[in-house]
Amino acid sequence: MEFLIIALVILLGVGIFRFFRQRMYLKTLTEEQFREGYRKAQLIDVREPQEFERGHILGARNIPVTQLRQRLVELRKDKPVYLYCQSGSRSARAAQLLHKKGYEDISQLKGGFKKWTGKIKTK
Repeated sequence: MEFLIIALVILLGVGIFRFFRQRMYLKTLTEEQFREGYRKAQLIDVREPQEFERGHILGARNIPVTQLRQRLVELRKDKPVYLYCQSGSRSARAAQLLHKKGYEDISQLKGGFKKWTGKIKTK
């Protein structure tokens, strides 16, 4: 029982540490803040292609998080990167990878595409 409590405390500590470390390199923007800057940024939809085709933010490029490592050459380090997925978890994973690869100006859409009320494009 004591071991279980220690393990839970350690897991909780690691989770809290990761949360605060992520906040140092990833900005989570409201839809209004996201709208203000995404035209000057590299707007990346990290969802899978079939999700992207059902609807995406106008001007977004589809680079699924599952392909991001192989497609990093498509992104510039000197321009802001604006990420979004369906709800926010995949864009956070993508941001972590980008941060490890030296990208510095990374933002994600709070609540993801499902909270987006702006213009969308469908294929």
